[in-house]
Amino acid sequence: MLPHAQQPGEGDRPAMFESVLVANRGEIARRVIRTLRRLGIRSIAVYSDADADAPHVREADLAVGIGPAAATRSYLDVDAVVGAAVDSGAQAVHPGYGFLSENVAFARACAAAGIVFIGPGERALEIMGDKIRAKDHVAAHGVPTVPGFSAAGMTDAEIVESADRTGYPLLVKPSAGGGGKGMQVVRSAAELADALATARRVASAAFGDDTLLLERLIERPRHIEVQVLADAHGQVLHLGERECTLQRRHQKVVEEAPSPVVDAATRARLGAAACAAAASVDYRGAGTVEFLVAADRPDEFFFIEMNTRLQVEHPVTELVTGFDLVEQQLRAAAGVPLDLVQDDVRLTGHAIEARVYAESPERGFLPATGEVLAWRPPASAAPEVVDVRTDSAVETGSVVTADYDPMIAKVIVHARDRSTALAALDRALADTVLLGIDSNIGFLRELVAQDGVRTGDMDTGLIERMPPYTAPQPPAAAVRAAATLTVGRADAQGPRPDRAGSVWRELASWRAGAARVPTIARFETADGRIVSAEPSAPGPVVSAGSSQSRSRPLGDALPAGLALAIGSDGTVWVHAEGGTHRLRPLTRRAAMDRRLAARRRDAAASDPELRAPMPGAVVAVHAADGATVSAGERIVTIEAMKMEHPVTAPHDGVVRLDVAVGDQVRRDQVLAHVSAASITETTPRAAAHEAAAITS
Repeated sequence: MLPHAQQPGEGDRPAMFESVLVANRGEIARRVIRTLRRLGIRSIAVYSDADADAPHVREADLAVGIGPAAATRSYLDVDAVVGAAVDSGAQAVHPGYGFLSENVAFARACAAAGIVFIGPGERALEIMGDKIRAKDHVAAHGVPTVPGFSAAGMTDAEIVESADRTGYPLLVKPSAGGGGKGMQVVRSAAELADALATARRVASAAFGDDTLLLERLIERPRHIEVQVLADAHGQVLHLGERECTLQRRHQKVVEEAPSPVVDAATRARLGAAACAAAASVDYRGAGTVEFLVAADRPDEFFFIEMNTRLQVEHPVTELVTGFDLVEQQLRAAAGVPLDLVQDDVRLTGHAIEARVYAESPERGFLPATGEVLAWRPPASAAPEVVDVRTDSAVETGSVVTADYDPMIAKVIVHARDRSTALAALDRALADTVLLGIDSNIGFLRELVAQDGVRTGDMDTGLIERMPPYTAPQPPAAAVRAAATLTVGRADAQGPRPDRAGSVWRELASWRAGAARVPTIARFETADGRIVSAEPSAPGPVVSAGSSQSRSRPLGDALPAGLALAIGSDGTVWVHAEGGTHRLRPLTRRAAMDRRLAARRRDAAASDPELRAPMPGAVVAVHAADGATVSAGERIVTIEAMKMEHPVTAPHDGVVRLDVAVGDQVRRDQVLAHVSAASITETTPRAAAHEAAAITS
């Protein structure tokens, strides 16, 4: 069994700060606060109106409100954050990642207020914060870079000419940002104009700068990054590499350390290149240098960018090296020398992290919102697993809104080798209970079971090549438990005499002189299927919620390994056999209505109504009202949780718009209508026959 890697909670306190403000939210704020608490440093949280009751607010020693839910008026408001630091007496500010973490204006404002910015100096932020400048800079210091060009100051015609010279396929990306936001793949000149428009729009909204960089797209690339540390005394070292190849839409999903394809010689070359890039800007603190590696030539790598902050995936490096990266950031910012040298770095075992997002994989990974009715992280259950760590932004009762990034937790495992770690990660995901909002946990389990993942033969397109995700059918035990809960809850509430004769519809079935007949409970699954079951026992059961917004999970009344919760709308959430299922109770008539609607959809050419796939804002309308459009043509673009989602015409026809740019829309709200030339209706005979069956 491997020695336990150092976690926040161990070690001696170096002489540094007395109080630190954490200028972030969610799981990274909680993670930074853990290290501050261990070191005896007073922690100060900031929060928006939407986060007033968030876990990071309760865990800090002090919390300061900084504005409304909108990030631009709270977490991205430099004056508000610096003002909170000054008013609370903070000596330093830890920016976490995202938000203001790489904002040079924020670093300057902190310095002007006499507050230490826990991050690199202004020179590093300025050079590495601009992808174009960073690429040219590191190339001059011997770091290999991908062929490409800056589009700064160029007209679209000049960009087309330069793109033709560079050669397709190309990757268009914002120069000022990171995290894959705004990136567009262009395989021919015909696709370039739309890609430029989309990339500029996202870049302007996300970073306030629409300058673009175009680079040669390396086919079947692997994404390898190197963790570096540097102090104010000239020491620069690396802590090995992380494999971040498993991505969707340029967003990392699963990360691991070390990479399964990097050998000792390549690791040394990667580390040297990363340290050279950091030293070239007099780097201080923790940072990450990212490289592309060709899948068929893992010894060849190219610089992508340097992230001048802590990374989401930093826990895997902590687990295989035993070093607390937040503590090292604090030391460097305080002017204290790092307490390690390059020879101290040893990679022990294998660590893998999976990002848990509030999203619906079966709906194309659209962001999801709602109340967390139950949250229970996994625990280590096998001796060969050194650690199972969960960094989460939520607890039972938390509310996930569309205001911020949809990542709500990270499940990380550390084991003696990669195959053991993969198996442990699957078990940990299966044991993670998250009820009340859709998540990607089921998809993550499907992903880590892929042959390419298990063998390590991966590239950044692996997820895109997977078949569309289909939610698993809820097991019989899950449906039966849901039936017991809903029937018992209805019995406990009694009949609702809201209309004449309703008592006969609400009461359970009975027969004179005979025992009560169990009621059949019908449910609609998340993907529209209808399932049913008899309750396991008649009569009331332990309540799992009420008509109020706060619901509590069913506890001791359930078999081991099964968890239930019921939301304010009556939806039953069940965790069973390693999966989570959302079951919406249906009356007999409602179930029949669903079947009739499905038949009509099958018979029709397509639905003329274009609905919002998620709650969000309309950021673009691509067709004029009354225009003739073609099937697949983009009509409206919705933005939520830092992502854009196009809504396209389902068929040829004339479009009638119901929304305008700037409108806030609900999930499934009608955005537009596309009237087709003709739509086949369900046959009257079939419809009448189905309807008659309801009363038979």
